[in-house]
Amino acid sequence: MGGELRQKRSPIPTAGRAGVPDFTLLLLNSPPRVEDILATIAHLDFEKAISEVEGQIDRLQSLARERGLDVSAELRSLERKLHSLKRDVFENLSPIERVQVARHPRRPYTLDYLNLIFTDFVELHGDRLYREDESIVGGWARLDGESVMVIGHQKGRDMKENLRRNFGMPHPEGYRKALRLMEQAGKFGRPVVTLIDTPGAYPGLGAEERGQAEAIARNLRSMAALPVPIVATVIGEGGSGGALAIGVADRLLMLENSVYSVISPEGCAAILWKSGTERDRAAAALKMTATDLRGLGIADVVVPEPTGGAHSDWDETASRLKQALITQLAELRTLSPDQLLEQRSEKYLRIGKWCPDA
Repeated sequence: MGGELRQKRSPIPTAGRAGVPDFTLLLLNSPPRVEDILATIAHLDFEKAISEVEGQIDRLQSLARERGLDVSAELRSLERKLHSLKRDVFENLSPIERVQVARHPRRPYTLDYLNLIFTDFVELHGDRLYREDESIVGGWARLDGESVMVIGHQKGRDMKENLRRNFGMPHPEGYRKALRLMEQAGKFGRPVVTLIDTPGAYPGLGAEERGQAEAIARNLRSMAALPVPIVATVIGEGGSGGALAIGVADRLLMLENSVYSVISPEGCAAILWKSGTERDRAAAALKMTATDLRGLGIADVVVPEPTGGAHSDWDETASRLKQALITQLAELRTLSPDQLLEQRSEKYLRIGKWCPDA
C-alpha cells in the first residue's frame, strides 16, 4: 500500500423497486466529501436543511458520473424539494435572519458585481493625501455601454484578504479616495454608481486622528451638491455613517436581503437592553430591512434576490441589479443638473419629516 489511504467502494445497493437501485440508501452509505464538509461552514443555521439537500444532489450527480447511472428522476425530485425548501425558508425570514443573510460570507461583493455587471473597469487608487485604502474600490467602468464611475466597499473572502481590506471598514483616506473619484465624475459629467456593504467606518484611534468624522461629513455635503446622477445600492450591510458616506444619492436601491441602519442589532441591544442576546428584538425595532425602509420612503427600489438569496446565484442577482441600475440611470439622465440637485434635496428633506396631523 505504501502508506496510501484507500477508500473501499461500497457495492451498488439493489434493494428497491424491480431491481432499481435505492439511491437514498446509496447516498446514506456514501461518505461525505471534503468539499461538502467545508461548504457547511458557510451555511447559516436556518439553511441547514437546504445544505443537506444540496449535498445529496451533489453526491448523487458525482456517483452517477462515476458509475454511469441514470438518476434523472431522483435528481428532479430532489431539485423540487430544494426549491420548495428555499422558498419556504427565504419568504419567511425574520429581521435578524435577514441581517445574517446580508453578512453571508458567500454573498457577492463589489468586485464580483464589477465583473458580472460592468465592463472595461479601470481601478483608480489613493486619496492623493495620505495612502491607499483597499476597503473601498473604485474606478471607471461601462454599464450597458455607458461610462460610469463605480465606487464600493470591499470585504475579503478569507482572513488574509479581510486584513488587507480591513473587513470592509474604511479609514478616512478611503472616503477621501471615494470623494476624489466622485468629483472626477462630476468634472466629466458622468453618473456615479455606489455599492454599499460595510459594518461601518473604522473606529480606530488612527482613523479618528486623521479625521474620520470630517471625511464622512465632507462626503455627505459634496454628494448632496454633485451635479450628476447618483445611484446607490445596498448590496449587503449598510452600517451607519460608514455606509452613508457613499450613500447620498438620487436613487437608493436595496437588494432584498440587505440591511441599512444607524447601528448594528448587537450594538443596539447592548445599549438599550444591556445584553447582546436581545439582538433579535433590536433588529425588529430598528426597521432595517429593505421592505421596512421602502415602506418608510428611505429606499426607492427593492431589487428581488433569487430564491435562496444572492449567495445562491450570483449571475441571476447581478442580472437583476444590472437591469435596475440601467432603469434608474435612464430616468435620471432626462433631468438637468439643477433638476437633479433640487429633487435630491427634496428627497432627503422628506425623510423623518414630522407630520403632527398624520
